[in-house]
Amino acid sequence: MRIDSHVHFWRYDPGDYPWMSADMSAIKRDRLPADARTLFDQKQIDACVAVQARMREEETDFLLGLAQARSWIAAVIGWVDLTDERLPERLERWGAARQLKGFRHILQNDAAAGSLVDGQDFRRGVRALQAHTLIYELLISADQMPLIADFCHAMDGHWLVLDHLGKPDVRNRRFDAWLRDLTPLARLPHVACKLSGIVTEANDARGAYDESHIQRYLDSALELFGARRLMFGSDWPVCSLVASYAVTTQIIERWSAKLSADERDWIFGKTAAHIYGIGSLAGNKGAS
Repeated sequence: MRIDSHVHFWRYDPGDYPWMSADMSAIKRDRLPADARTLFDQKQIDACVAVQARMREEETDFLLGLAQARSWIAAVIGWVDLTDERLPERLERWGAARQLKGFRHILQNDAAAGSLVDGQDFRRGVRALQAHTLIYELLISADQMPLIADFCHAMDGHWLVLDHLGKPDVRNRRFDAWLRDLTPLARLPHVACKLSGIVTEANDARGAYDESHIQRYLDSALELFGARRLMFGSDWPVCSLVASYAVTTQIIERWSAKLSADERDWIFGKTAAHIYGIGSLAGNKGAS
């Protein structure tokens, strides 16, 4: 099974997606499962993980509705207010939703991210997720990695998933700082990492990117995490701002061609199946 671990769906409304800047007109339109399915078929993708793009509970319901109608949307990462004292009660409303595998809060570009993740309320919320064997996904930029290091160390009750390799500043080649700050996170066995979103961090003012430089980040991620804690993700449709779905997938395929068949199997499906509990692989803490 080949799994794309990071896909978004939306019915576009400008008020719902304030993070879409003026230069993102290419994705300011509906992006729904029918649009993705053709792309998946072209690259032999069997299933995907749908990830929230709005910070409201209706997003969770929307994605679950899509998943309940399509078995190939195998997992959903939703949104809920993790600081809400009534969080355990709020989680009960989705108790029967087998596709719901976790939640994400957008920390990227949040000036208060450090104080939020250090706060008792937020940590209580993440612990509640982990007590329900739900994943917490981290969307941060590379400069925020030191802010979340203690949080990641403390939240060891279930998987934490780092999106987009921590969003390194590839275009400005700030590799050394990214590697320094990622290393302590990778030492934590309950932290996994998505090989996603990197193409949109690599394009320059002309819209071009250096694939050989991207591969340097992928090589380091493999060395730090190992194949069993890495997973392919496209970040479609956001990736299409820079490269098509096929090209985005091919970047990871070309890089991984030098790896063993077993390593490729983990990166392109088995890691996601294990962590998200897709198919016969259970999502227990720690890679096996």
